[in-house]
Amino acid sequence: MTEASVGKLCGRPLSAADLETIRRAIDAADPPWRAEVARRVCGALGWHDTLGRPKLMSCRVGLLRLHRAGLIALPAPRNGNGNGRGLAKQPAAWPAERPLGGAVGQLSGLRLVPVVGTPASRLWNGLIARYHYLGYTPLPGAQLRYLIHWDHGILGALGFGAAAWKVAARDRWIGWEAATREAHLGRVLNNARFLILPWVQVKNLASTILALAVGRVGEDFALRYGAPPVLLETFVETPRFRGTCYRAANWRYLGETAGRGKCDRTHQADLPRKAVYVYPLAADFRAALGVV
Repeated sequence: MTEASVGKLCGRPLSAADLETIRRAIDAADPPWRAEVARRVCGALGWHDTLGRPKLMSCRVGLLRLHRAGLIALPAPRNGNGNGRGLAKQPAAWPAERPLGGAVGQLSGLRLVPVVGTPASRLWNGLIARYHYLGYTPLPGAQLRYLIHWDHGILGALGFGAAAWKVAARDRWIGWEAATREAHLGRVLNNARFLILPWVQVKNLASTILALAVGRVGEDFALRYGAPPVLLETFVETPRFRGTCYRAANWRYLGETAGRGKCDRTHQADLPRKAVYVYPLAADFRAALGVV
């Protein structure tokens, strides 16, 4: 990425003048922390959600990409959480590793519990870091995280974040052009992490959890960010997984990715290909996404 070719950054138009604004925000940040830089940049560039709140997570992801591209110089991070190498803060306690089998109907009190507060956040992060094959990295943009509970403990974790910038199979299916996608991508939510703890082997549990999520993410997201998503997406790495639980939960298979990553700008297929699944949350989702 060069200064002359910035153009857009994960969905947001970015000009040379914007880069100068970001650099001034970095110089002015007091205290000189990345969170403070993001707060100042959101204010200076008018980057807010529909409730008028600064889009701090999206901003921090974008700033980090600019920093790694050498276009800006961010302050040094205050901890190790943001670089994917590990967690500075571990959970206070881990779930007991007791084997659990049977059928999902035998689980009393199965529910999704939103992650609220530091202890729950550290537990979610820790479970993903320890047991999910992709490990832990902060979810991008507007997000929802849940711990999967039943009456006798925790079964796993589920997370949703910002949608992928471009996905050929998804974009063809929706039928939107580039400008329409840029304007409405925030109404698409990505199921970025789904973990059932390895000692839990309960028949039909995964598809049941997905059904619970479909029933509540729209309302939860609207309460937090002001407007509900109208489409869910996810990417299942093949041949590692078959996507059986998504199919069983009535998600629609659209094809495969090109293997270029969430915000690719290099056009080099250097990542595993993934099966693309979607789930509409509204009958008129195409209209909500700007497709006439």
